[in-house]
Amino acid sequence: WYQRRVRVIRNILSQGLKTHSFKRLISTTGACHAEFCDTVDQALRDIRDGDKLLVGGFGLCGIPEFLIDGIQNKGVKDLTCVSNNAGVDDFGLGLLLQNKQVKRMISSYVGENAEFERQFLSGELEVELTPQGTLAERIRAGGAGVPAFFTPTGYGTLIHKGGSPIKYNSDGSVAITSQPREDRVFNGRNYIMEEAITGDFALIKGYKADEAGNLTFRLSANNFNQPMASAGNITIAEVEEIVPVGTIPPEDVHVPCIFVDRIIQRTGHQKRIEKVTLLAEDSGKKLSDSPRDRIIRRAALEFTDGMFANLGIGIPMMAANYISGITVTLQSENGILGLGPFPRPGEQDPDLINAGKQTVTILPGSSLFSSDTSFGMIRGGHVDLTMLGGLQVSARGDLANWMIPGKMVKGMGGAMDLVGSPGTTVVVTMEHTARGAHKILPECTLPLTGTQVVDKIITEKCVFNVDKEVGLVLVEIAEGETLDSIKEATSASFEVSPDLKPLQQIKMQ
Repeated sequence: WYQRRVRVIRNILSQGLKTHSFKRLISTTGACHAEFCDTVDQALRDIRDGDKLLVGGFGLCGIPEFLIDGIQNKGVKDLTCVSNNAGVDDFGLGLLLQNKQVKRMISSYVGENAEFERQFLSGELEVELTPQGTLAERIRAGGAGVPAFFTPTGYGTLIHKGGSPIKYNSDGSVAITSQPREDRVFNGRNYIMEEAITGDFALIKGYKADEAGNLTFRLSANNFNQPMASAGNITIAEVEEIVPVGTIPPEDVHVPCIFVDRIIQRTGHQKRIEKVTLLAEDSGKKLSDSPRDRIIRRAALEFTDGMFANLGIGIPMMAANYISGITVTLQSENGILGLGPFPRPGEQDPDLINAGKQTVTILPGSSLFSSDTSFGMIRGGHVDLTMLGGLQVSARGDLANWMIPGKMVKGMGGAMDLVGSPGTTVVVTMEHTARGAHKILPECTLPLTGTQVVDKIITEKCVFNVDKEVGLVLVEIAEGETLDSIKEATSASFEVSPDLKPLQQIKMQ
């Protein structure tokens, strides 16, 4: 190609063509790098058993569903699939799991895919669970030619120390565990080393492609698709529309054509929504005195004017319904800054979901971006508040919330990244006990999400501040509770603030 281009230029110069003609020829004769395929089989023609596939999407949003169907029909097996999660039992990558075509998953979240969890715990599937932000950055680094990097995420956990189960034996014992990571101290802070990820193929889903091979995404369907596009040896893009060159303004191109090898256009995508969540007419108006609602009313007081906040699903997200009179910008780790309320019936959009896979809206002034950019915001300490749930919290602020070994594996998702970010206040909201079992302990007994990361614990009984030197300090206590009842429900020892207050509750409008 280069030699042909040189000959063309030499001929132009020898003929003495005018400068403007020369410029016009150069600008209109560029060869398109991408191959436009007519069939899925053509696009997937050289995928073989044992290949490593990077598969875009988040939940079911932005997944290359026709390419996944093509892999299922092709019948290749022993695949390693790198994807944030694995769809649901009967859609997306869940189809390949059902068909026993996947040997190993590299993911951050098992989620609601019961077959994924079953195969892992029964020893049929290898699963390398990786923090979501680390996964995004490992992929981005792979595409950028960076072999490894250091991150604070996961320091002091199984990700750092090794020993996280990757494969179980059929009897429930662990057959393969993760290896420890190298650690270093930079500027007084602990970091661990993570290696980059690349793949034999990247299968991604775009909204539009132009005839030069440039891609653009729609709403939150960017997610992992953008970083994966550069990290595959061969990148195959499934798109909804192909448009002429120039239709996509250059500043709106999300993936330049240099990263795209094959494009296939398909229409009629199912675009399933994992969790259709709608705004109720009485949303935010009716709260009882149940333990859960008491926590919600207290959690809502953590918001301050001008704050950027990331909220976990459940109680934290419900607390956002009671933000009033102040401006709080909500960030979602799948690539949204400026979350709005849940949509009204009929307004839900499958390309617009939050990190909990729920349908959402966005507010004026919001922005949308890829997963690696999102976790750059988080890891860089640009988010002021993280509020999330917990299975256990220790007296010194260790958090466990992602795994019960051998029984329940949901994955850490983005939690390790969120709690490991410098300068971010971490608030845990949870019921004080679980079926009578204590959750606030001297030391966590479950695998850790982060060490000494929690700043505050809000339960239906009380509020603890976590002092890194002193430990737990009781600062608020609910009506009907006593110091003795709090001690009885709390295994960890604690100090009592001299300014102990009743449990605060947001005033309902």
